[in-house]
Amino acid sequence: MDQAPGSRQDDAQSGLPGCYRHPDRETGIRCTRCERPICPECMVSASVGFQCPTCVREGSGTGHAPSASQPRTLAGGVVSADPHLVTKILIGLNLAAFLVQQAVGDSFTDRFDLIGRAIMPYGGVHGVAEGQWYRLLTAMFLHGGYVHILFNALSIWWIGGPLEAALGRARYLALYLVSGLAGSALTYLIAEPNQPSLGASGAVYGLLGALIVLVRRQRYDMRPIIALMVINLVITFGWSGIAWQAHVGGLIAGVVIGIGMVHAPRRRRALVQFGVCASMLVIVVVVTLLRTVQLT
Repeated sequence: MDQAPGSRQDDAQSGLPGCYRHPDRETGIRCTRCERPICPECMVSASVGFQCPTCVREGSGTGHAPSASQPRTLAGGVVSADPHLVTKILIGLNLAAFLVQQAVGDSFTDRFDLIGRAIMPYGGVHGVAEGQWYRLLTAMFLHGGYVHILFNALSIWWIGGPLEAALGRARYLALYLVSGLAGSALTYLIAEPNQPSLGASGAVYGLLGALIVLVRRQRYDMRPIIALMVINLVITFGWSGIAWQAHVGGLIAGVVIGIGMVHAPRRRRALVQFGVCASMLVIVVVVTLLRTVQLT
């Protein structure tokens, strides 16, 4: 008996794989964690794409039937009700610090910006080399003007939002902070010791580096992200007064951490992910110690 167009026999010519649970059902959708083909009946909504019931069950740590309300993120984090909460908090901290800068003035900025070692006009020496390591962190939340804070806040929202949803809160926060510290450390190592630096750009470039890794992992179109990277690099090296060291340091750290986050084997995922972050922190400490020895 002849079959009408669109029947299963004709569909077999499409070359699409069958669902791993229902082999007779062809599908073009794959699980974002294990990449097994899944049909509409087996799709479980996740923060990024869909997951298969097996990955949802393993991610929840239970032997019960999978629940669409408790999937894990691509990186193994817990999916939260507000997948952008940490991003909002980080933007809020940057805005709050900027408002304090405007209210208090240069004395506040001079106390918390990134500077290696500087002799003050009124006497005394201050900087990271003088034991003020906190500047590596606090400088990440200060900004030099309205355009500076606006650009970085928007970048954190546009780039950080999707990353937080894909990684989960803890992993995303670790990526942001470690990338920012890596940018500060490279600035401290290379820049002139009396050159002040401030801004969230190191952390933002870390997010951008991790986003590149994520987009490639998901096999999405790379052209938009490559164009964004080119634009940012042109700004970094084409405009004067920009601490390119922080951008480069953050970008390198973001790529390394991003690879560790999205390509870690599932059996030892957390160990690999946070091990990569810890390794980058060790590098930050070593670089800071070496530069301090040079300056003192």
